[in-house]
Amino acid sequence: MKITWDSPLSALGGKKAPEIVKATGYTTVGELLGHYPRTYVDKGRLSDLGELQEGDVLSLVGEIVYSEQRPYRDKRTGRTAYRQAVTVKAEGGQLALTFFDRDHKTAQWRTKSLAVGRIGMFSGKLKWFNGHWELTNPNSRMYGAEGSADAYENMPELIPVYPVTGKVDSWQLEELIGFALSVVEPVPEVLPDAVRRERELLGIDQALRWIHRPDSHAELGAARKRLKFDEAFVTQAVLARRRAEHVADPATPRPGTKGGLLDRFDERLPFTLTDGQRRVGEEIAAEIAGEHPMHRLLQGEVGSGKTLVALRAMLQVVDSGAQAALLAPTEVLAQQHARSMAAMLGDLAEGGRLGGAEGATRIALLTGSLGTAARKEAMLDAASGEAGIVVGTHALLEEKVQFFDLGLVVVDEQHRFGVEQRAALTSKAGSPPHVLVMTATPIPRTVAMTVFGDLDTSTLAELPAGRGEVQTTVVPTRAQPAWLDRAWARIREEVQKGRQAYVVASRIGDEPPPEEGPELFAVEEVAPELAADALQGLRVEMLHGRMTPEEKDRVMRAFAGGEVDVLVSTTVIEVGVDVPNATVMVILDADRFGVSQLHQLRGRIGRGGHSGLCLLVSNAAPDSESMERLAAVASTRDGFELSRIDLEQRREGNVLGVEQSGRRSALRLLSVLTDEDVIVAAREAAGAYLEADPTFERTPGLKAMVEALEESERAAYLEKG
Repeated sequence: MKITWDSPLSALGGKKAPEIVKATGYTTVGELLGHYPRTYVDKGRLSDLGELQEGDVLSLVGEIVYSEQRPYRDKRTGRTAYRQAVTVKAEGGQLALTFFDRDHKTAQWRTKSLAVGRIGMFSGKLKWFNGHWELTNPNSRMYGAEGSADAYENMPELIPVYPVTGKVDSWQLEELIGFALSVVEPVPEVLPDAVRRERELLGIDQALRWIHRPDSHAELGAARKRLKFDEAFVTQAVLARRRAEHVADPATPRPGTKGGLLDRFDERLPFTLTDGQRRVGEEIAAEIAGEHPMHRLLQGEVGSGKTLVALRAMLQVVDSGAQAALLAPTEVLAQQHARSMAAMLGDLAEGGRLGGAEGATRIALLTGSLGTAARKEAMLDAASGEAGIVVGTHALLEEKVQFFDLGLVVVDEQHRFGVEQRAALTSKAGSPPHVLVMTATPIPRTVAMTVFGDLDTSTLAELPAGRGEVQTTVVPTRAQPAWLDRAWARIREEVQKGRQAYVVASRIGDEPPPEEGPELFAVEEVAPELAADALQGLRVEMLHGRMTPEEKDRVMRAFAGGEVDVLVSTTVIEVGVDVPNATVMVILDADRFGVSQLHQLRGRIGRGGHSGLCLLVSNAAPDSESMERLAAVASTRDGFELSRIDLEQRREGNVLGVEQSGRRSALRLLSVLTDEDVIVAAREAAGAYLEADPTFERTPGLKAMVEALEESERAAYLEKG
């Protein structure tokens, strides 16, 4: 039977194939061959143990120089068990291995397998025990027959170690992949020949053989170079096709009206726009007035004024006789947007109502938990065109929601929504609407090119005048438990000055406690405890996602109105919440939050000209990675630098969002942070190739990869929905 790239994995046969299918989710031979080694072991070389930490995974090849088995009594069962102590020698040193077996038959096999003089590969987690490093029950693979003198010489110089899951180990994957390489034909070429020749890249067949079976670091380097470019090229081909589709679409120009709502709004502004807001606003205004749909990403620091830029764009569209819709990820944020825009517009947002200005529009709010009457009114305002601006959550995507003339779609916090969700909203327009995507998480240039490459990018780097400085300090409760009391005292001091405070916790309170580690602070526990003790006498309220929309709205209105001194909340206040009088924030169990999330939370304070204080409370070990992450947040307010740190720590594996649905990321070798030159070159090459072959008919392998990536995004969207 002929084995091809698309053959089912079961066609390879063998007892382990079904287990590998179950453990990896791979169904074809091609998917298996795309499972690259996570590292390679140099034959006979031991890592520098001084550079490793307990818990690190270590793989080595070496000769067994000591092996002894001793029986002992298992305290739990009372039965005889067996402990095999082994020492392995490799270039650079020796390492102890310990194996435990419960039955005599397995122990006999172990003694025979791990005889002195045998060569093997061992992989496991490092443990510090009795003053030395050791591996306990490591995965092991012996080379050559017992007593074979040439086992070492016959081993490859570089031995692949694969990422594993379930009951499948690296050696079993290595064997099946090796067999697949020996029988598969042909391997579909992804890159156009001209692109491959220009970049001096290996053919795909050779690259796959060298990534799995390199004889040298030079071969491995050449394979990586080729396969990295493949990943970048396929991603950029998808984005180039989207850009081409955008450009080809006609759009209804929305130039606005002189003396309309936008001009009247600008005249009322009590402050001057920043240079960045003015520049970006002009870019957006020109594109909205054009004959092709705008597709623009607006990113900027926390508090840089993105919402104001978006509102001005919406008013231009409303002045043109059309509507704008703002899609927000949470009800709290949608309510905040509707409330803040109504406050900024005043009587300009009271169209058709008593006290409304002449020619005013209306703002409609549509969320999933609205009552029947309010929901009907909002849907009628959207469908009739009475509401020029419609703000909502996923409820806007429902089929029943219709617009009179949707001219602009604004998507807030893009990372919470997929491409398909954007499409679900834009499809409600008669002609392709303009699209403005906002993100408060600053994105390094290469990430923007890879994730948002179908959008033009605008950046707001400066903060409006009047923003206060925010000092960030780590509160290490393990080393300094008394500092937490001082944190509550600082809140009391700020409230006495007439200011307000946030306290953020990672749990609501009714979730099951974590299986490992200390119990985490919870909103429903912290709020009453503070009100009764450390913050007694202050007005303390709580806010979390399981409260009813009416309760959440009441609490946020009270806090914004100065009727609440301290708001104890989950991360529902992460984005969009704007209370200028709040000057201090205490984030409990701060090590449980990501870098970007901490930066977003911190952005809720110092918004009214007063200096702010953010206290990051953590019980993590002083020398842990968690503490390093918190120290990084405390050291800078540069969101772009923090987003880079965040990506490095998260290893950026799912930047395309594909992993959110449990599928493999499209990026396995490519790093969006360190391979900028590859991404730039692939972007140029993909754009040029698309002009010559818009449907990818000349390169079927590329067409299949592009369609697979697009399909995975559609599937991820359906699963989210």
